[in-house]
Amino acid sequence: MDSSSPSKDLQGGTAMAADQSPLQKHVEFFDRNHDGLVYPWETFKGLRAIGAGYLLSIAGAAFINLSLSGKTRPGKFPSLLFPIEIKNMHLGIHGSDTGVYDSEGRFVPSKFEEIFNKYAGTHANALTSDELTAMLKANREPKDVKGWIGSLAEWKILYVLCKDENGLLRKETIKGVYDGSLFEHLERERAASS
Repeated sequence: MDSSSPSKDLQGGTAMAADQSPLQKHVEFFDRNHDGLVYPWETFKGLRAIGAGYLLSIAGAAFINLSLSGKTRPGKFPSLLFPIEIKNMHLGIHGSDTGVYDSEGRFVPSKFEEIFNKYAGTHANALTSDELTAMLKANREPKDVKGWIGSLAEWKILYVLCKDENGLLRKETIKGVYDGSLFEHLERERAASS
């Protein structure tokens, strides 16, 4: 199989190019027409598909695309359609985060495990709301307000959408965010319950 042909990821998700980084796979879900670009209306549809409310989806789409479009389109004239280029998604990595994605968008297992070794005090394989907040505060880089806001928004949305009945954000759920499989799972689950 050549590297441009689709293949199943290890979690059984949608077919994706074999040479995509985990970060690109994470974003690929929102590329609803599979053209390599994610427009705000696609981000909105993707957020709705995973269970985000209407207002959260509007705000999320605006925030995400306004924040990432310019960063992922280096050297190109700004577009009023605010597309995000998936192939350059690593350029949109912000500070004040966990470091689970490296500078090229690759998954760093030791950084993923560090989340739970450092912050999962109540349950070894899950985070409570307070533990999540402690992690976000500990990861803040000085004077990186954009990074603080980006991390807070990402993690709190994840917590609201994916916490279990005990208020825990499970390790396997968080891993699914990083490898891109969680979004497809949530979309299937939501479609099945409709």
